[in-house]
Amino acid sequence: MKYTYIPRGVCSRMIELEIEDDVIKSCRFLGGCNGNLQGIGRLVQGMEVDEAIERLEGIDCAGRGTSCPDQLAHALRAAQES
Repeated sequence: MKYTYIPRGVCSRMIELEIEDDVIKSCRFLGGCNGNLQGIGRLVQGMEVDEAIERLEGIDCAGRGTSCPDQLAHALRAAQES
């Protein structure tokens, strides 16, 4: 399944996911800190969705109450629910 998510409260503008059998096949951020977000995308490849959510949820960036990794957790939850 391919899923697109529009994050809120962060620099990235879009998260594109491909999930198959509850495993993240690809993750791509548009906008934001390019190198860091490419790294996060590669680190979660092959990871089960629930594990990625557990590891990323709640990470804060500069007191914003969220971050790109946290928004990825939100995107993964939304993808599960769709």
